[in-house]
Amino acid sequence: MGSTIQQLHTNVDGINGMPWLQQQPQWYAIRTRSRHEKMVSEQLQQQGIENFLPLMKRSHKWTDRVKEVEVPLFSGYAFVRMSLTSPERLRVLKTYGVAGFVGFNNAATAIPENQIQDVRTLLANGVPFQEHPYLRAGQRVRIRGGSLDGMEGILSVQNEDRSLIISVESIQRSLSIRIQGYSVEPV
Repeated sequence: MGSTIQQLHTNVDGINGMPWLQQQPQWYAIRTRSRHEKMVSEQLQQQGIENFLPLMKRSHKWTDRVKEVEVPLFSGYAFVRMSLTSPERLRVLKTYGVAGFVGFNNAATAIPENQIQDVRTLLANGVPFQEHPYLRAGQRVRIRGGSLDGMEGILSVQNEDRSLIISVESIQRSLSIRIQGYSVEPV
């Protein structure tokens, strides 16, 4: 009877007390050594580990020719879909060229399925795009170009409306300006 109760707890709580959710395969980002993304993806594929390496076509110019090549969309990163409690985690970490999982305090952080699907959809449909620095609300940014070139402030986003908050810190007063159409970079 005691053994049956223990098995029941293991099935409900997960392996070794891990939450059941961690047993479900999820997407995780892995860091790779420089220019090892394709090699890592191929090795993971050979091991039967589901992975995703988004590639984009770029024209590279050499002295004697111009050639279109596929390069990683996110240099230095690839994605794997797996359960963290599985032995696959160790196999991923032992794969030549893998530097580790992306996350906080050396713990892998799951990526929502819809974010991976959005990237897949974008690439599959050939929608034109350009790389953009990652910006988050509350981050200090600088405007590049136009009449506000060089102006710095805090990025604010409200209902898809991006604004720059300019503050005079010593008197604790701020102004907000709309920055739609301006190029912005992190400071």
